[in-house]
Amino acid sequence: MSNNPVRISIRELYKIFGADPQGALQHVKDGMGKVDLLDQHGHVLGLHDINVDMREGEITVIMGLSGSGKSTLIRHLNRLIEPTSGRIEVDGEDVLHYTDHQLRDLRRQHMTMVFQKFALLPHWTVLDNAGMALATRGFERHEYEEEATKWLARVGLEGNENQYPHELSGGMQQRVGIARALTSNAPIMLMDEAFSALDPLIRTDMQDLLIELQQELKKTVVFITHDLDEALKLADHLVILKEGSVVQQGEPQDILMNPNDPYIIDFISDINRARVLRVRSVMDETQDIATDCAGDVDANDNLESVIARSGGETSYRYRVMQDGEPVGMLSMKRLVRALVPTDASQERNNAR
Repeated sequence: MSNNPVRISIRELYKIFGADPQGALQHVKDGMGKVDLLDQHGHVLGLHDINVDMREGEITVIMGLSGSGKSTLIRHLNRLIEPTSGRIEVDGEDVLHYTDHQLRDLRRQHMTMVFQKFALLPHWTVLDNAGMALATRGFERHEYEEEATKWLARVGLEGNENQYPHELSGGMQQRVGIARALTSNAPIMLMDEAFSALDPLIRTDMQDLLIELQQELKKTVVFITHDLDEALKLADHLVILKEGSVVQQGEPQDILMNPNDPYIIDFISDINRARVLRVRSVMDETQDIATDCAGDVDANDNLESVIARSGGETSYRYRVMQDGEPVGMLSMKRLVRALVPTDASQERNNAR
């Protein structure tokens, strides 16, 4: 687990939609589930007892199928949706107690949001859209132009400042959305299905861009997705929701190696384990490094690259390096065992 300080802390968060959410809340706390709550009381359980810490400088990915509550959850962080019960702390302050002035300050200066549908103003130029956050704070165009231009160039849109959104491709429009978020200089970025509307190749490019920017800027990013491959690629901390509840959360590699629920097993059963598992997840941590190594591999290499390097030879062992220091050993036999799905996953696949 990271030692980074907690920037956002969610505790005992519930959201119930309906005419009497407080009355319905007691039924939920007494054990009533989502289906019965709707059938018997006409209320929808959106979030159920959410407890998540989001750490400074990390990407927390919240994923789940449609209707799992992930977009509802992210909209609680800046209070676009009000909770039925619970606490949401940002830097130790419960934002549910904020005044209207404090809430505006939170949204304008401390949190910024990147939307799935881009949310660009069609009658504003690319430059003005990128500078929107500063414009809403009262800055004139000549005051935010340099900052907006800098971030447009950083996301690959240098020279497009005077175009309008309809003149750009979908991927370019989303780059404007990211530049807008960066121009705000907010330390927290909320990204709600930000890449879901993009074609696969463009989506991959945007994921790579986010990773590159994050390595440099160390923002606190909350990223919503329904795509497991995207979640595994981006997440430092992964939270998986089902019907408004957290099923499992933790470091993505640990979830892959130790799924704790049939729902998670179903999610991961069809992924390419060699492509997503990292050497650090399957190595033997040791300072006793063997002398007959076939070579060095990095702790963050995926297993697919090690298989290619070994040429399929299962007798090899590799020294594992991290930041220039040896941290363990990886045998190809252990690597091959890690590629076999869990027993529960295998049984479910055999039953299909």
